[in-house]
Amino acid sequence: MTIKVGDRLPAGTLSEYVEVEGNGCSIGPNPFKVEDLTRGKKVVIFGLPGAFTPTCSAKHVPSYVANYDKLKAKGVSEIICMSVNDPFVMGAWARDQKTGGKVRMMGDGSAEFTKALGLEFDLTGKGMGMRCQRFSMLVDDGVVRALNVEAPGKYEVSDGDTMVKQLG
Repeated sequence: MTIKVGDRLPAGTLSEYVEVEGNGCSIGPNPFKVEDLTRGKKVVIFGLPGAFTPTCSAKHVPSYVANYDKLKAKGVSEIICMSVNDPFVMGAWARDQKTGGKVRMMGDGSAEFTKALGLEFDLTGKGMGMRCQRFSMLVDDGVVRALNVEAPGKYEVSDGDTMVKQLG
């Protein structure tokens, strides 16, 4: 079943490639429980089919980097990008997209959290395996307050500008 507005996020873990040791994190891949990432905070999470893919790189991630200040001004604590990729790939993509300090690029390597959300997208026929549907959500203390899921192949409602408008 797909997650919906009003639902509490399911348990899950996302991995982030950490470049600088600190705050209890070592250099390299570090696991983070979704519950800990969202507890007591307003967080934007957006998901996409894959790192370094055309629309994701040219439009989706840049829309959140560009809207960072506007989202922070509306009370968003963190912006998290998730994809069914490993944390090494997500770390390389973060450097490529210059997301440092603005968007946390987190991997869901085995698609476990993506499946728990009900947002998996089977691209096996295109040689990409199980992926994440393109979406965005506003999460307040672990509860989904806004959810925008794209139709397959579309990029119309999950961008940073839409999220800024939804925050009022």
